[in-house]
Amino acid sequence: MGTGERQGLSPSNIVVRHCDSLGEFEACVAIQRTVWGEDITVPAPLFVVAKETGGQVLGAFEGARMAGFTLALVGIHDGRPLLHSHMTAVLPEFQNRGIGRLLKLAQREDALLRGITLVEWTFDPLELRNAYFNLMRLGAVVRRYIPNCYGITGSPLHAGLPTDRLMAEWRLDSQRVKGIMAGSAPRPGGSTAKIGIPSDIGEWKSRDRSRAQRVQDEVREQFQRWFGEGYGATALERAGQVTNYILEPPAARAGWE
Repeated sequence: MGTGERQGLSPSNIVVRHCDSLGEFEACVAIQRTVWGEDITVPAPLFVVAKETGGQVLGAFEGARMAGFTLALVGIHDGRPLLHSHMTAVLPEFQNRGIGRLLKLAQREDALLRGITLVEWTFDPLELRNAYFNLMRLGAVVRRYIPNCYGITGSPLHAGLPTDRLMAEWRLDSQRVKGIMAGSAPRPGGSTAKIGIPSDIGEWKSRDRSRAQRVQDEVREQFQRWFGEGYGATALERAGQVTNYILEPPAARAGWE
């Protein structure tokens, strides 16, 4: 999902609102099929469950047409409610117009109005564009790595690789997130660590699965080691042909929360 703007286009004509009808939930299912294919599509009843149990189904509309959506389920963390944002999808013809960010900002606003200050979601550590959006544009941090989270699927999106995932923590009222919402870039401090990933890993996943698998194995080991020492991933930086995750030590935790 893109976060930028195409020349001559803007999200100004996009309205984000709650979805509450079966027809709108079916539209969310249709968007999934277009974006990801049938193999990992979840059915409309899950959207009904989310709506009826305190979760969120937010749609981005251009007129009557749904351009994208975000689905979140309600959960508990340390005795407090959270939203687990299971998926966000934007139709290809609407991507790179900032709609994904509009959906996430609406998710944040709605959660805060309900007294919920934490939203979590999983993402593929090898999808660097998505990682940049999550950490640098939204202000999420990462402290958990889940190997093969959803099992190996037949979806072309996963390229036959184990579905390793990072868990994003979006602490909605933290100083970090408030600063990013105000336009300040994250500034990692202290004794940071780095985990480098080839910037063209996306091409490797589609053309050379065994090579991508080796990278995934190395990345898994490094993340688990640093997370085991209390570090958290808070930023990304491009350095030539490599994109580095920047991890901050436990002493920086106050700034994350």
